[in-house]
Amino acid sequence: MKNVLVTGGAGYIGSHVVEALIKRGFKVFIVDNLSTGYKKLINKKAKFYNLDVNNFKKVEKKLIENNIDSVIHLAASLDVNESEKYPKKYFHNNVNGTLNLIKSIKNSKVKNFIFSSTAAVYKDGIFKVNENSETKPKSIYGKTKLKSEKIIERNLKKKKVNYAILRFFNVCGASSTNRIGQIKSYDLLFKNLASAILKKKPSINIYGNSYKTKDGTCIRDFIHVSDISDIHLKVLLKINKIKKSLVLNCGYGKGRSVLEVVKGFEKYSKKKIKINFKAKRKADLSQIISNNNKLKKFLKWRAKNNSLSVMVKSCIRWEKKINETNR
Repeated sequence: MKNVLVTGGAGYIGSHVVEALIKRGFKVFIVDNLSTGYKKLINKKAKFYNLDVNNFKKVEKKLIENNIDSVIHLAASLDVNESEKYPKKYFHNNVNGTLNLIKSIKNSKVKNFIFSSTAAVYKDGIFKVNENSETKPKSIYGKTKLKSEKIIERNLKKKKVNYAILRFFNVCGASSTNRIGQIKSYDLLFKNLASAILKKKPSINIYGNSYKTKDGTCIRDFIHVSDISDIHLKVLLKINKIKKSLVLNCGYGKGRSVLEVVKGFEKYSKKKIKINFKAKRKADLSQIISNNNKLKKFLKWRAKNNSLSVMVKSCIRWEKKINETNR
């Protein structure tokens, strides 16, 4: 196992996964149409193809000519709230994209497949979800990811390809070197707060303050992107070794409310953030926290960046870099 193709490798999470693979000595190939990815995030040591995963004939050709043995599929449309407005776009990019990628590996030597799914596949209101918890997506985005999971399970079992479905919780932060990080906001909390805190009069919109939680705001299980990329690497090595397939929650198992995170940014920056409470959004879950016992047992995995201060510092440092670059 040495040649890995990463779809969405020019994106936020994908670029971190590519970096982790290259550090480990893998030869990495990126397929990305740059609809949500950026050239500046592409690792110079990786081979880049400007391709859409829906173009399965061209993707198939790259898989065969480069002797790809493993695929990590991160390419997707991923704005939860946008998915409610443009469901056809999300089903095309996420569901059809996955189906066509599966088609493209038919005549290749691919033996391992990792899929980036989401905690948004779970039913709202369960305190801590494990991999067997009820799946009942509230958002169109979550529905497209669950549909993609079913396609992978149904098709890759027949092809005798080892697969892992990784259900990400809320990813934040930037690389330890500060070379790569999140560029587009997608109205995500950490990114928005990091951007706000660098202004003279910081303010932020919070959607909903009447949830049945300890302070009325949503609760999320935030996980640093460096730990997510580490999980990808370890899962790839593991499924290749044991020749088994599985689903894994990827979170810290700790819930933090929106207001707790705001206070974390205020404490680190020593600035007061003005909060503008807005109406709840249709697709938002009230709370979603990972039961990550399976992850820890399967990989003997320990988080390295799970303190709130580390995540806050990482986001602010990256945002400062973006601001300086754009001047």
